[in-house]
Amino acid sequence: MPAYLLLVLAVLTRVLPHHDLLNFTAVGGALLYFGARRSWREMLAPLAALMATDYYLTVYSYHYEFVWTAYVTTWAWAVAVMILGGVLLKAKTTWLRVGAAVVLGPTSFWLISNYAVWTGGTMYPHTLGGLAACYAAAVPFYRNDLLSTAIVAGLAFGVPALIRKARLQHEAGAIEAR
Repeated sequence: MPAYLLLVLAVLTRVLPHHDLLNFTAVGGALLYFGARRSWREMLAPLAALMATDYYLTVYSYHYEFVWTAYVTTWAWAVAVMILGGVLLKAKTTWLRVGAAVVLGPTSFWLISNYAVWTGGTMYPHTLGGLAACYAAAVPFYRNDLLSTAIVAGLAFGVPALIRKARLQHEAGAIEAR
C-alpha cells in the first residue's frame, strides 16, 4: 500500500502547480520504492500513471500536441529506475544502497534526458558546446531532482527502518525489565 501512496504523491507533485520548484517531485523516490517493494508485474501501474500524467501536462497544462515518441526515453528511464530499485533494494536495503540508488536515479535521468533533448531537438546546436550548454542548463533541474529523490526515498525507506529499530529496542527493554 505505501508504494501506491507514493505513486499518488508522485503524480500530484507533477500536476499541482510547482513551476518555481524546477523538477522537485516525488517521482524518482517513488519509482525506486515501488521497484523495491512491488513485483515486476506491478510496474505497469506507475508506468501508466506517468504516461497519463505526461499526456495531461502536455495537452492541458502546456497546450502542446502530444507526441508519444517524445516520451519514450522518459518512460524507459522510469522502468529502469523501478528495476534499479528492485535489483539494488529489494533483497537488502541499507543506507549505502539507498544512497547509491538516490544518486543513480536522478543522475541517469539527467544524462539520458538531456542527451535526448540535444540529439532530438533544435534548442541547442549539435556541437560539443551545444551538448555542454544543454547539460549546464539542466543543472538546476538535476539538483532539485536529486534532492527530492533523496528526501522521498530517505523517508520511504528510512521511516519504516526507524520504526522497526524503535520497536526492537522497546521489546529488548521489556525483556530486560522482566
